[in-house]
Amino acid sequence: MWATSVAAAMLAGAALLHGSPSAGAGEVLKADKIVVVKSERRLYLLHGGEIIKSYRVALGRQPKGTKIYEGDGRTPEGVYRVAAFNPDSRFYRSIRVSYPNEADLTRARALGQSVGGNIMIHGLAPERRQFGSDHWLYNWTSGCIAVTDKEIDEIWQRVELGTPIEIRP
Repeated sequence: MWATSVAAAMLAGAALLHGSPSAGAGEVLKADKIVVVKSERRLYLLHGGEIIKSYRVALGRQPKGTKIYEGDGRTPEGVYRVAAFNPDSRFYRSIRVSYPNEADLTRARALGQSVGGNIMIHGLAPERRQFGSDHWLYNWTSGCIAVTDKEIDEIWQRVELGTPIEIRP
C-alpha cells in the first residue's frame, strides 16, 4: 500500500475539506496531484501530500500492466498531467491525461506499434449509467479511468490544467 494508512490519510483529508485555512468559505480545496493506484482501483486527489478525496475507478479491460500500444485495453502507468477538459464527452465529462509520455512512445515504437492516445478520466458511458456506484466492479474502459458522473463533477472542480497525474500499478 502506498500510504502508511489510507484510513488515517482519509481522516486527515476530511480535516482539509472542512475548515482548511487554504480554502476560504465556499471555496473548494484544489488538488495539487492525482494518484491512481490500479491494484486498489482507486483515484486519490491530494493536496500537500494529504488525501483530500478518493474514488473507486473502473480501468481498461486488461488492468494489469502498462499500456503498450493502441487497442491493448490497458490503462497506462507513469507520470502525466491534466491536459484538457471536455464538457461534451460521450462519457458525460472527461479530463484528458497527457498520455503518451516519452517512455510510452519509445516502448510502442520499439514494438512497431501505434502508441494511441485519448486516455481520459471520465464519467460513465450512457450504457453503464445503470450500474451507478457499482460501475467499478467491472473493468470496462478501453484504457481510461472511469468514475461516476457525480464524481467527475467533483474531480472537475478540484483539478486544474497541468495538475500532475501519477498512475501506479
